[in-house]
Amino acid sequence: MTSPLQQDLADLAALLERAKTESLAYLNALNTLKTSNGSTIDLTDNQLPTQGIGALSAVDAFNERLRQLIVASSGPRYWGFVIGGTTPASIVGDWLATVFDQCSFATAGQGDISATIELETIQLLRQLFNLPDTYLGGFVSGATMSNFTCLTVARQWAGQQLGADIANDGMVPGITVLSAEPHASAVKSLAMLGIGRNNVTRIKYLDGNREAMDVSDLADKLKNLNGQPAILISSAGTVNTVDFDDMVAIGKLKETYKFWWHVDGAFGGFAACSPAYQHLVVGWEQADSITIDCHKWLNVPYDSAIFFMQAKHRQLHVETLQPLNSPYLGDLLTHVNYQTLVPESSRRLRALPAWFSLMAYGKAGYQAIVETNIRLAQSFGEKLANSDVFELLAPVRLNTVCFSLRDAEPEQVKTFLTTLNNTGLVFMTPTVYRGRAGIRAAFVNWRTTDEDVAMVFEEMVK
Repeated sequence: MTSPLQQDLADLAALLERAKTESLAYLNALNTLKTSNGSTIDLTDNQLPTQGIGALSAVDAFNERLRQLIVASSGPRYWGFVIGGTTPASIVGDWLATVFDQCSFATAGQGDISATIELETIQLLRQLFNLPDTYLGGFVSGATMSNFTCLTVARQWAGQQLGADIANDGMVPGITVLSAEPHASAVKSLAMLGIGRNNVTRIKYLDGNREAMDVSDLADKLKNLNGQPAILISSAGTVNTVDFDDMVAIGKLKETYKFWWHVDGAFGGFAACSPAYQHLVVGWEQADSITIDCHKWLNVPYDSAIFFMQAKHRQLHVETLQPLNSPYLGDLLTHVNYQTLVPESSRRLRALPAWFSLMAYGKAGYQAIVETNIRLAQSFGEKLANSDVFELLAPVRLNTVCFSLRDAEPEQVKTFLTTLNNTGLVFMTPTVYRGRAGIRAAFVNWRTTDEDVAMVFEEMVK
């Protein structure tokens, strides 16, 4: 009797054709698929089959039982959580990454060439963001792990300044973290690193409805440390209003004070792709480390993010993340080995979707995506500002619109957003900005058009 696994191998061409059919059915319907739904399933209903039903039957079972849970999160009107879409080229790259099933932990050229592909992709991304070749980089699962990786090495650096080897001997007191508006993932990383969520000294905001840090207040706090090391988490695009810290001014402070400078540019860093907006990140090339989220504005599939770190910190990087010495791993210090650069000792070839998309669309393609999304955000913001129903809570600085209902109580804002999201036409997220209940709309999807903005606004003012 042929086992389901053997039968699937024999039917592989048909299986891949079925996967193609299912994929195209979703992708071709993205403009009309709902962005939310109220479907639920009973998790106790399904049981693990004893013999297995085979892949073709599994697709049928998925469609019957679980397909209803899938929403158009990669579609043009999913404006919540800063979720990008997937370019056609990145889908090809992701499919091939699955087929090739390489393990991206080896030294370049040792066992497979995954590390070589990743090194080249990092090089392409440095060029996209106009960063110098003084940066090393690596792929991780998302902005949380990118922030975590960078802050892990920052912690080792701070320990070294205090005469401690934290990676080997454990946490020590005396590490100061400074930030004005740290993202939740950075704060979560501090918790995981043993530094603590509550041990962030907050820098004052600039006056005038800003979320960017007051660099003069930063200078005062650095001066008061009397030479003790600090880790600074700065923003290249805050979550609510996409505000940017003054990178040039922060860089000048590094000439006087001792601190590790980390830039969280998860999506705001893509301002570097546009000549019209790249001034927002001028100076960030002096940072010790940078976080970028690829599954946001690069429009590649989940899960994909990168970090950049100055090559001068490589020894610290290796000290922090190297596994226990094992004879089969060889010399981890002589060559680039991703077991010494990322938290995961083994992972899929995450770089391939990004490589395909970068090569397919180039600098001009990504400039167009970024500038189109910014223009659409500004258009949506203008419609809201000119309405009697809505008001902007902050200027539209880049690609995110933060707004609320005029003269509304928090419960009214919540009810409005719930009702709007339940239409399935659009999905936006609630927020709180300066004590006001608000709504966020983030534009990062390459598919979004003026027609989508008009369609959503018409629904909002019904």
